[in-house]
Amino acid sequence: MLGLKLPTDPRWVNIVEKNIEDILVDHAYCEQKAASTAISLIVGFPEYTELVQEMVELVNEEMSHFKMVHDLLLENGWTLGRDRKDDYVISLITFFPKGGSRTTQLVHRLLYAALIEARSCERFRLLSEELEDKKLAKFYKKLMISEAGHYTMFLNFARKYGDRKDVDQKWEELLNFEADIMRNLGSKETIHG
Repeated sequence: MLGLKLPTDPRWVNIVEKNIEDILVDHAYCEQKAASTAISLIVGFPEYTELVQEMVELVNEEMSHFKMVHDLLLENGWTLGRDRKDDYVISLITFFPKGGSRTTQLVHRLLYAALIEARSCERFRLLSEELEDKKLAKFYKKLMISEAGHYTMFLNFARKYGDRKDVDQKWEELLNFEADIMRNLGSKETIHG
């Protein structure tokens, strides 16, 4: 369903289980960045009323996810800690050239967001199925469903606002590029790395 070209190595879950605090901190910041992306789309493209309406909902949802992850950190006696750079996202957003029309810029941002959500969904599914901590596994199953909805929403908006054939071609190329990025990741206690 997600179209990812390279699945996450299931051994990544072993890294996560040894570093639950780190993965939760990283996850909290991912939720915060997702909310920031939605706000950025509202600010940058206010004339797209349907997109703005959905992004308002998304901001609320992502911040509620942030709170849930933050609460898990606090339950375990941990603090949020400092944000770290996300090598996955830094690499991913180099794919499309800068510039172009506003519509092209919007489509590119929507495709990036769709792919980040798709990878998160895939990773959350893995965590929901493989984590020994059943409470945490159940938590990630719930979030997996939410991320799948976000992925399809962003991809559908890209297809709505751009030329469908062109968007689908860019999506395939981006998926292939992301697979190359993933070949070098998967050994860190981060959601995408």
